[in-house]
Amino acid sequence: MLNREMTAERQIRRARELIDHLRGRMNSPISVRLWDGSLVPLGDNPEPGLEIVISGPGVFGTLLRRPSAETLLRLYARGAVDYRGADLVTFIETGRVRNSRRKAKGLPVGLLAKFVSAFLLVRGEVTDVDHCYRGDETGLRRKQQENQDFIQFHYDISNDFYRLFLDEQMVYSCAYFHDWGESLEQAQLNKLDMICRKLQLKPGERMLDIGCGWGALICHAARYYGVEAHGITLSKEQLTLTEERIRRLRLEGRVTVELKDYAHVEGRFDKISSIGMVEHVGIDNMADYMGKISSLLPDRGIFLNHGITRPAKLTDKAFRKMSSERRLLAKYIFPGGELDHLGHMVQCMESKGFEVHDVEGWRDHYSLTCRHWCRRLEAHREEAIRQVGEEKYRMWALYLAGCVFALGDGGARIYQTVATRHKAKGPSTMPCTREHLYRPY
Repeated sequence: MLNREMTAERQIRRARELIDHLRGRMNSPISVRLWDGSLVPLGDNPEPGLEIVISGPGVFGTLLRRPSAETLLRLYARGAVDYRGADLVTFIETGRVRNSRRKAKGLPVGLLAKFVSAFLLVRGEVTDVDHCYRGDETGLRRKQQENQDFIQFHYDISNDFYRLFLDEQMVYSCAYFHDWGESLEQAQLNKLDMICRKLQLKPGERMLDIGCGWGALICHAARYYGVEAHGITLSKEQLTLTEERIRRLRLEGRVTVELKDYAHVEGRFDKISSIGMVEHVGIDNMADYMGKISSLLPDRGIFLNHGITRPAKLTDKAFRKMSSERRLLAKYIFPGGELDHLGHMVQCMESKGFEVHDVEGWRDHYSLTCRHWCRRLEAHREEAIRQVGEEKYRMWALYLAGCVFALGDGGARIYQTVATRHKAKGPSTMPCTREHLYRPY
């Protein structure tokens, strides 16, 4: 008993020594709550109540034996590492320290040796999780038929889960704010309308929406612009809700939807939208994707591509390098997802006969959209846990918070690109100004 007590005291002492050392380097307003209830600040001016909570010495033992971002994610997903004092976005925003990874490196040898001796042989925390993709999450060797598995892993959690944080229209893509204080509901309606205006939809035209989500855009386009709209999705949950929405709005005959991969779509459409779909295509498949879309459009038919990108790098090899963060996102949230850079997407469009007219960056809009989503999900924490379990809830909250900062900092970007298919030479047929995007209807 005495030995156990001495070991426990030594572990607390070593943990405090390490945190005290990091305090001088990090100077964060966050404090660390250890398993004995003691509180150790990570900076000179700690914010009351803002705490990282460590459940037991096994957390340090686990991280020593498997020091990786994935280990930390799993510990958080199982509740062994937690936070208190604010919503997740505010917590991260308040506690962020510039160059924190670099500042945490290079611990004094003596301090590190004492820490290792105290925790290396401690029984570790359980880090097994149920929510992860079991196949090749990178999608780098994907076959076309695997696309449905990737999509259903992410989207077929349940419609009720998505209702907890999306707007009334169930729009799961970047909103468009006329001012930054606007509600998410209004901003999503703004976005639906802006897409229809950019496509220059007219009554009687046939429109295709690739990756139609829960049908908000195709229903909006049919109701307010008079088109015949068709949507495709690989999510059974999305298909079911979209069919219900079409019946509820009495849009049968004007709006249709089907479970289909884009590669198998046939027919001819006047206008095509791809909203938040291109991220699932894969960089190596980008030219074929643009070629498929081009084959479905007439000469001068308009295509709007709305997708998240990453900034280009000096070489393709550097751009393609898979970071640990991207691999975790693929494994636990978005299997098969791969973000291209804008230049390559535009190159692929042009190589398949498109002329690009407009490219608009919406990065700030999407960061704010994700902030709304994360806070809404946290506000429904208990219901989310009841529906999907605490592990999946925690991963999703962290994913949405991560998107806020990836987009807010510029590590991820999002663009709407408007192009027309050019089969014959001659004028573009686009309006001479973009007044049609903003004038009242």
